Amino acid sequence: MILHATEAGSGEPLVLLHGLFGAGRNFGALQRALAPRARVVALDLRNHGASAHDPAMNYAVMAADVLETLQALAALPAMVLGHSMGGKVAMRAALDAPEEISRLLVADIAPVRYAGSFAAYAAAMGTVPMHPGLTRAEAEAALAPAVPDAGVRGFLLQNLQFGAHPRWRIGLAEITAALPAILDWTNTPGARFGDPAWFVAGAQSDYILPEYRPGIRELFPAARFITVKQAGHWLHADNPAGFQAVVEAFVAG
Repeated sequence: MILHATEAGSGEPLVLLHGLFGAGRNFGALQRALAPRARVVALDLRNHGASAHDPAMNYAVMAADVLETLQALAALPAMVLGHSMGGKVAMRAALDAPEEISRLLVADIAPVRYAGSFAAYAAAMGTVPMHPGLTRAEAEAALAPAVPDAGVRGFLLQNLQFGAHPRWRIGLAEITAALPAILDWTNTPGARFGDPAWFVAGAQSDYILPEYRPGIRELFPAARFITVKQAGHWLHADNPAGFQAVVEAFVAG
């Protein structure tokens, strides 16, 4: 699948991969800041943003989408940065095609299986009443019992198109069905990525635990671990300046 892409800048390609329920536009400020240093390509992963919807959704097919799209854009080899689900896509792409990835930055995720509240979020999104004239207040009220955090509700509602015919832009049914695969991780036997791989965690997040490091180093022997202060899982939103400084150092090599 060829994914929707937004580009800025020139030079060595830097690819930005968003997380679950996100889109390439989530990296808009970072993309603009890095454009003087690289050709920054923000992608919408399948079933997200402006990319096509498809029931097949696992890390093998999502990584293949990324590689196919970058090949079509003549943007390989590339540096790849992925956050959360996008970080797992980035890791899988690097393991499947190490010759196409020059270096890797994985933001607040590890190659492990996670539990989480995402199924509750998806179910709540399915309860939003899609009637003409749907208001944001109605949508917020429908989400609130399962999504008490206003910031998370706002993030999810970025995917809702209001107006005469309200609808979710994302493939909500496809994502909901694929959640077990999205939360999971399966190692490819014998796969290794030996080039630089930065694992960047939010100081207030528990997504990259110390006990995950040996498994990370088995797959990424050149792994480097970095923590962004005053940030949780959404570290690029929680501490934009701190995260940008890390990414600038990554791009500089």
